[in-house]
Amino acid sequence: MTGDHQTLALLLFSAFVAVTLAITTWVSRRRQGSAEEFYAGGRLFSPMENGFAIAGDYMSAASFLGISGLIALFGYDGLLYSVGFLVAWLVVLFLVAELVRNCGRFTLADVVAARMAERPVRIAAGTSSVTVSVLYLVAQMVGAGSLVALLLGGTSEAARSWTVIGVGALMVVYVSLGGMRATTWIQIIKAVLLMAGTVALTVLVLLRFHGDINQLLTTAAERSGHGLEFLAPGLRYGGDWTARLDFISLGLALVLGTAGLPHILSRFYTVPTARAARRSVVWAIGLIGGFYLMTIVLGFGAAAVVGTDAVRASNAAGNTAVPLLALDLGGGAGSTGGAVLFAIVAAIAFATILAVVAGITLASSASVAHDLYASFSGRRGSGSADGSGRTRWRGRRRQGRKTGPKRYSEVAVARIAAVGIGAAAIGLGLLARDLNVAFLVGLAFAVAASANLPVLLYSLFWRNFTTRGAVWSVYGGLVPAMVLVVLSPVVSGSPEALFPGVDFQLFPLQNPGLVSIPLGFLAGWLGTVTSPEAPDEARHAETEVRALTGAGAV
Repeated sequence: MTGDHQTLALLLFSAFVAVTLAITTWVSRRRQGSAEEFYAGGRLFSPMENGFAIAGDYMSAASFLGISGLIALFGYDGLLYSVGFLVAWLVVLFLVAELVRNCGRFTLADVVAARMAERPVRIAAGTSSVTVSVLYLVAQMVGAGSLVALLLGGTSEAARSWTVIGVGALMVVYVSLGGMRATTWIQIIKAVLLMAGTVALTVLVLLRFHGDINQLLTTAAERSGHGLEFLAPGLRYGGDWTARLDFISLGLALVLGTAGLPHILSRFYTVPTARAARRSVVWAIGLIGGFYLMTIVLGFGAAAVVGTDAVRASNAAGNTAVPLLALDLGGGAGSTGGAVLFAIVAAIAFATILAVVAGITLASSASVAHDLYASFSGRRGSGSADGSGRTRWRGRRRQGRKTGPKRYSEVAVARIAAVGIGAAAIGLGLLARDLNVAFLVGLAFAVAASANLPVLLYSLFWRNFTTRGAVWSVYGGLVPAMVLVVLSPVVSGSPEALFPGVDFQLFPLQNPGLVSIPLGFLAGWLGTVTSPEAPDEARHAETEVRALTGAGAV
């Protein structure tokens, strides 16, 4: 792109950053000292607002850049990501949303600790939540680096590195100053911009082929270099049994992982009632469903208009397929129309990344402060009636002035944690900059489905579940998932690995979900049946009534 066109795109970037920073500054003037305000925005958002925010939180760089890129490179096999990400919301709607809102207060650990010994359960759930969040953040960082590197001249490593650092710094500012209220409004604005941009691109692609879907697919197959194989299963996940098992593993991770993502679960606490949480999910499913249908058109459109070879030449992982498609649809490289459309799409993608990283950082810093810090510092008692700390806070209110400093200190820890999590995400983002962002998110989903989902479902639905079962369930899914990723082709033993020069690969699959998800459920069952403690029937009954009716929910 020419210097003038780069300037235009950078101005759009700067405009969005300025608007979001203004929102954050305005919100920061409100009282942010209470945990409820910082973590949940005061629980004042409507179902529609929260639905848009959930969609904005979920439709990440992996969706906008990564999925379209995978479809442009691998055709039919790339569709698995779109289908998996969408179908996953049925699990959230029917099994998780309303019950989590009724049982918890701020984090996943609140739900599990409602009927368990709090300290070990919170430490386990907090550790898992932070791990999943950091893995998810890495994908967003990689997407940001690929996008701005293309804007500033192709494959500039310096541009990628500085972009990753800049995004990390911005997300720390958003979370530290604005908390959940600012993060939510940033996500709502981003969702509106992303849907508008995606609709515009989809319409332009269809107009290019006169609304003929068959012509679009035929042209994509011809320009892919694979012919009709591009439109059939097996280009990426076909062939030997290893590839087929990888396909199944990825599908399980995508469908089950959403219900265990900390930044998605935390959104259910920002509305006043469980009914509002359920309605939020309905709004989110409508927006997300429409978006993922359009990513299919964009992926095949990029293959047909830009060409698979050109997409791969720009970025080996396909992360720049949509910006290149926008450039061509607007008139091509060097044209004003192409530059304007490219700049708009790049700015929307950048907004997508900033909004998502803010939500993830807030959820993970909440886990650090509300679960890990409170457990290790001894500020939280053991086994409160509802697992939320409400009983203890009432006691502090009766003591008067002692309430304030303890509640404020947790928020301060969350702000400090945001800085540390941002630094970790920056470092890992620089390391993984050549991997596809949708693929990286698939790994985060696998860990979430292995460590968080089993303990969440057991806690909500199994009467005899115990503290040992909860702890074993978390670590029984988390540790194998992380170990299998380290020993997989993702890290070593292949040209596309993080460390291509070494080979300590022992596990053949790229996604660990097929093994680690069953292990998480098995560990939870085994820990429960071997536990010396008897399940607390009274606390389970109280939790069950609260989950199903909302009685006593915060």
